[in-house]
Amino acid sequence: MAVANASVNIFKTITVTVGLTTTAIYTAPVAYTGVVLLAQVANTSDTTKIISFGYRRNGEDTPIVKNLPVPGNDTVNLLSGKLVVETGNTLTIVGSTATDLKYISSILETSNL
Repeated sequence: MAVANASVNIFKTITVTVGLTTTAIYTAPVAYTGVVLLAQVANTSDTTKIISFGYRRNGEDTPIVKNLPVPGNDTVNLLSGKLVVETGNTLTIVGSTATDLKYISSILETSNL
């Protein structure tokens, strides 16, 4: 039976360089719920950059942080706690630079079966 072979919990680390256009960085897969344990962005430049991070559900975007300044050579937390991403829903990100903002997150995917 296929259900018996499904993993109950899967840990994932996602890393991306943030760009100038809104990008989907994680979508919870079918039959799983993602629990975001950590979401941070590092600014590798010497000057302040701007970051926006959001949640997309049924095509509608909800900002989590919008136009958050990230000081040069510093890191900010984008979440103050955990975030549940339901099946098919997506995390999005966009920045004020194409190369200097580095995103990292830890996600626990847990089976809905």
